[in-house]
Amino acid sequence: MLLAPLHIHHPTQFHHHPRRRSIPTVHPSRSFVVFRTFQNFRVFKCTTTDDAATSSSSSEVKRAYPFDEIEAKWQLFWEENRTFRTPDGDDLDTSKPKFYVLDMFPYPSGSGLHVGHPLGYTATDILARYKRMQGFNVLHPMGWDAFGLPAEQYAIETGTHPKLTTLKNIDRFRLQLKSLGFSYDWDREISTTEPAYYKWTQWIFLQLLKKGLAYQAEVPVNWCPALGTVLANEEVVDGLSERGGHPVIRKPMRQWMLRITAYAERLLEDLDDLEWPESIKEMQRNWIGKSEGAEVEFHVLDPNGLESGNKVTVYTTRPDTIFGVTYLVLAPEHDLLSSIVPESHSKNVKEYRDLASRKSDLERTELQKEKEGVFTGCYAVNPSNKEAIPIWVADYVLASYGTGAIMAVPAHDTRDHEFALKYDIPLCWVVKPNEETSTDSGKPYSGHGTCVNSSSSDSGLDINGLNSRNAASKVIDWIEKTGNGNRKVNYKLRDWLFARQRYWGEPIPVVLLDDTGETVPIPETELPLTLPELDDFTPTGTGEPPLAKALAWVKTKDPLSGKPAKRETNTMPQWAGSCWYYLRFMDPNNTKALVDKTKEMYWSPVDVYVGGAEHAVLHLLYSRFWHKVLYDIGAVSTKEPFKCVINQGIILGEVQYMACRDSDGNLVSADSVDVLKDYSQEKVPEDNVTKSGVHFVLKDNRNIRLIARAHKMSKSRGNVVNPDDVVAEYGADSLRLYEMFMGPLRDSKTWNTSGIDGVYRFLGRSWRLIVGSALPNGMFEDGTIVTDDQPSLEQLRPLHKCINKVTEEIEGTRFNTGISAMMEFLNVANKWDKLPRSIAEDFVLLLAPYAPHISEELWCRLGHPDSLGYEPFPKANPAYLKEATITLPVQINGKTRGTIEVEEACTEEDALKLAALNPKLSKYLDGKIIKKIIYVPSRILNVILNRENVKVGVR
Repeated sequence: MLLAPLHIHHPTQFHHHPRRRSIPTVHPSRSFVVFRTFQNFRVFKCTTTDDAATSSSSSEVKRAYPFDEIEAKWQLFWEENRTFRTPDGDDLDTSKPKFYVLDMFPYPSGSGLHVGHPLGYTATDILARYKRMQGFNVLHPMGWDAFGLPAEQYAIETGTHPKLTTLKNIDRFRLQLKSLGFSYDWDREISTTEPAYYKWTQWIFLQLLKKGLAYQAEVPVNWCPALGTVLANEEVVDGLSERGGHPVIRKPMRQWMLRITAYAERLLEDLDDLEWPESIKEMQRNWIGKSEGAEVEFHVLDPNGLESGNKVTVYTTRPDTIFGVTYLVLAPEHDLLSSIVPESHSKNVKEYRDLASRKSDLERTELQKEKEGVFTGCYAVNPSNKEAIPIWVADYVLASYGTGAIMAVPAHDTRDHEFALKYDIPLCWVVKPNEETSTDSGKPYSGHGTCVNSSSSDSGLDINGLNSRNAASKVIDWIEKTGNGNRKVNYKLRDWLFARQRYWGEPIPVVLLDDTGETVPIPETELPLTLPELDDFTPTGTGEPPLAKALAWVKTKDPLSGKPAKRETNTMPQWAGSCWYYLRFMDPNNTKALVDKTKEMYWSPVDVYVGGAEHAVLHLLYSRFWHKVLYDIGAVSTKEPFKCVINQGIILGEVQYMACRDSDGNLVSADSVDVLKDYSQEKVPEDNVTKSGVHFVLKDNRNIRLIARAHKMSKSRGNVVNPDDVVAEYGADSLRLYEMFMGPLRDSKTWNTSGIDGVYRFLGRSWRLIVGSALPNGMFEDGTIVTDDQPSLEQLRPLHKCINKVTEEIEGTRFNTGISAMMEFLNVANKWDKLPRSIAEDFVLLLAPYAPHISEELWCRLGHPDSLGYEPFPKANPAYLKEATITLPVQINGKTRGTIEVEEACTEEDALKLAALNPKLSKYLDGKIIKKIIYVPSRILNVILNRENVKVGVR
């Protein structure tokens, strides 16, 4: 049975012009009736028989403005008129500039949004609305990264099909996003779980397979024998399964891999051309981890001390330290161990390998952990000096990094030094610092310097006295000449593990032939390969994925040869669908191609991509990899998918105040506590807290300093704030404004619900500036109180200063200071006796990207029949940006004697009067006979006196 695709239904069955008004009479799901008048909407609360006698509640009287009626009304209007539908097909005027702004794909969880989620969504919505008003074609879509572990875990626990859970969660997220007034083009909504979508994810996989970039390998996975299943890394805590606390081991299993390492150099080089934060680019550079060095071969000795034919190959970035190698270390998973370990040491090695298999890679490589290992009982030859060195096995070396083996130089590497001291392995100092003899301290020296103790007549290698950087090149030349290794560029980047032992994911479109085990791709014409229906999502217990239970689905035939075959029962990881979704938004309903080439060439690349910093490496790296593959096969026209990336900060939960108590239950000031774990902590209500200097103390005992901290929002901490609650009390526009006003977009901020009052009052003042004050019953008159007077210079100057500032701040994504500029303008405008219509209209248009609901209503009341979504954004007139007053130099007989502050349009007569009143200038002018005045407006005032009156005081 096929999984049903997610259908997007619209309230209307016909197309509307995005700016055409379509005004319903009654909407059954809303608590208001909308009446159409000649120039504006009139909104009244619906009343029932029971409450008809009550015209308004006390809460309505207290409202700064009727946000609940306004927001419901305009959300309905936008939806019914498809106001923000992106032009497509014949409607798309490609002569206009384009702007593609995208939010990182959300995963729709059952808990819905918390107030941290809308931070980035509001920022992109401001940009989208602003660019529309500037005349751009805007692509601003939304969809769902909906495959993944949480839905499957819920299915295992409850028996609910993941599809049902996912659709329910999507509905919840969509409803919340619409309630916040985001201007998404919902016609383009997609979900990674739709077969119509993952058909093309599977198509991309087949292209990777054709290019040799998809392959199978034995890879260690987290295997829990008690649960009989493979676990994701996030399901393993301290070596135990998160569910049940059972031991987890690392077990090799057949996995699909993607050869991202083939693109390592291009992924690195092309970072330079991206308009990304340097911190993100540096994170990607470090993850790719390019290094230049050498692979060196160490021949393993047999029990008689002769070369056995086995070789340990190591990669090193410091070949200059080869004379300092006193032992080798192999990863516990290294293939060579089974063939070189003698019987006398096999038991110890096996036990250690079993122990290491229970640890995650993160645990094994933790720098603070004590290094542990066992001697294998065999030796290898150091090619530089022909000395025999022991081979150890230790878990701080990973099989997945480099060659799975290292040459240990304990005198010049911290980890090797700790290991050598613990197991009494000798050290050999081979690099002397140029500045000082720090080797006398006994601590390892990892820097560069002069090579010492680095010469051998047996090997013919001598680098003594050379700078270590130059010595490294000489060693590489020597190992290549002698056949002991070669020059090598290496990358930390590992190939991408692209398989999950899960049900809820994209099926991998290949079959395995029964007779040969050969992997055969299914024809592209048979895509999508859809998930079979299952009733039981629990693990098989054998290590096989849950899909193995769908026997009728698994058993199949090779479409080309007709031979019996089995379908692949691993599924793709959750990352798969999110690697390319930005392309599908350009052409979401195309059944013939991934994306139409003409549309892709117009919309690519994404102009602004906003999301959390937690995706700065893997998601962005995987997307770039897939995009480059698609570029190579001609499916896309750009080398990179995202022109500009912005990471929004985290919104932390409200500050919590904690008091410390000692073992006797006495309160202790936090500044006197050395080790927190020695004291109990208790939460202190905010009402009992006051501030003393920069610290927080108990209100009734100021000697007790408190611990004040904010944490990332999470259900476990109980500090999640639901945006629905904020919207219900203050309105969506207030939530949007507050999240932008809290601070710079990229910074982390602390949530404070009481802080919303400020922006809520600002919106209320904006409303009253244009509509007027509320009636005694809390309702407002129709229309506005604006006048048709021409604005004065004193009104145009603050307006255009505000326009200039808001424009600059939106362009620079400094939304908080843009709001401050509007607040400053409002303070000025509220002092005017009259508000000209043209001033009010420009202010409403400035406010619109930030607070769209109230702006639409005010625009409508100002007499405009269309939505303001496509009205031109105001432009600042430079003539009004000059300061109201200027500093005018004043000369007496050609010599500057002082300055005066004058209006820009100041006359000569007024300038002379102001000069005469200036204390510094009046002594030169008082009682003097003026022969001539030279006045250049805004530049200079030069007063020429009779010569006999030049001296001060002469009459």
